[in-house]
Amino acid sequence: MVVMICSHFQHSSLSILSSSSSSFSSSRLYLSTSRSSVSCSIMDTQKKQGRSKFLEFPFVSAPHKNLMLDLVSTVEDRFESHLLPCSLPPDVQYYKSKNGTSQVSLHIRPSNTDSPIDFVMGSWVHAELPTGGSLDITSLSAYLNSSNDAPNFVFELIRSSPTMLILVLDLPPRKDLVLWPDYLKTFYEDTKLDTHKQALEKIPEVQPYITSSLFIRSVASPTAIFVRIQTENDEGERIDEIIKNHIDPVSKQVLGIWLDHCACAEREVGEEDKAYLIKRDGVIRNKTIEVDLGSSFPRLFGPEAAKQILEAIKEYFTV
Repeated sequence: MVVMICSHFQHSSLSILSSSSSSFSSSRLYLSTSRSSVSCSIMDTQKKQGRSKFLEFPFVSAPHKNLMLDLVSTVEDRFESHLLPCSLPPDVQYYKSKNGTSQVSLHIRPSNTDSPIDFVMGSWVHAELPTGGSLDITSLSAYLNSSNDAPNFVFELIRSSPTMLILVLDLPPRKDLVLWPDYLKTFYEDTKLDTHKQALEKIPEVQPYITSSLFIRSVASPTAIFVRIQTENDEGERIDEIIKNHIDPVSKQVLGIWLDHCACAEREVGEEDKAYLIKRDGVIRNKTIEVDLGSSFPRLFGPEAAKQILEAIKEYFTV
């Protein structure tokens, strides 16, 4: 027994060192793996929370919300294998002003390198107005990259009162329609896009809406739908009826045209045309941030928060 004990202690120091070293390495690996797992878990949770918040559309009516959810799901289902998860910071995916009067949810999904899609962006904005009531904006836009010269997709509903709504629905061209008449014929004439605009204009409460921004007017297509819907003081029932029975089907039809004839179109784009698209897309995206978002976000969320949100958007808008 004594011999066995002595023999044991002769090797014990090496065994302990070896065991300690192995345990320490294992512990470091475990801690590193644990931290990585926790970090990934937190990030996954934040992504889910950001997406969940975006899909709430909490301040709009049921017909309005249902339309937004249908449009978002249609685009994502069509390109699910191409789209990557939203990686915006949590405080950009959802931001609420300190005084609680303004909120924004922003969801941007970039695509993989094999897709003609550059990114898809959805958002909702809610702001309480000093005069009472609120401003609610919901939007969905999809941008193509330079491998496809087809038009982009833009949809926006702006509601400043229960009885007033502005609809923006367009496939903005990415080439000059005068220099490329075939582009006009392929994407606007052959698809009969103008019939959807004409259908909405037959509704008595629908009037043309002319934006004060000359830039936005200059980049819109000839079939762009810019309409104002003004109804009687009925707490919004008539506008919800128009959304459900008219705006909903028209918006889905236009989105279907974009998906089938633009996003999924097999277009041959040469190197010279790619360079033109990159330059043109870059100018328009920069101007969109400067003229549209850059002027409205600081008023809604304050300069610091607006800067943070806009900087995050710029990363995707940069061509």
